[in-house]
Amino acid sequence: MPRPTYPGINNDPSGAMHSTGKMIRDAWVFGILPETEDCSGWTEQRLEGLHAEVANAWEPYGHLPSQLPTELREKHARIFKEALEFAKTKGWSADDALKDDH
Repeated sequence: MPRPTYPGINNDPSGAMHSTGKMIRDAWVFGILPETEDCSGWTEQRLEGLHAEVANAWEPYGHLPSQLPTELREKHARIFKEALEFAKTKGWSADDALKDDH
């Protein structure tokens, strides 16, 4: 039986506003992946390997965007702003996402 794969940020029905999407965008910030790589077709195992790389990249900055050097902080802000705009076109709402936390 084939393993399930991730549809990719660009095809994610939620606009990738979840931990996998955040991890992929963080990989873009740190240059682990090019911004053209949306991880379409990636297996869970491959995504877990990426998660480890991203966690290591964040470590020197305490996992806080405010601690990033200026260039990376600006890149992070741009990527995540674009992600919010994209997710909204997919129908994602911050208010609805907060309701899911209750």
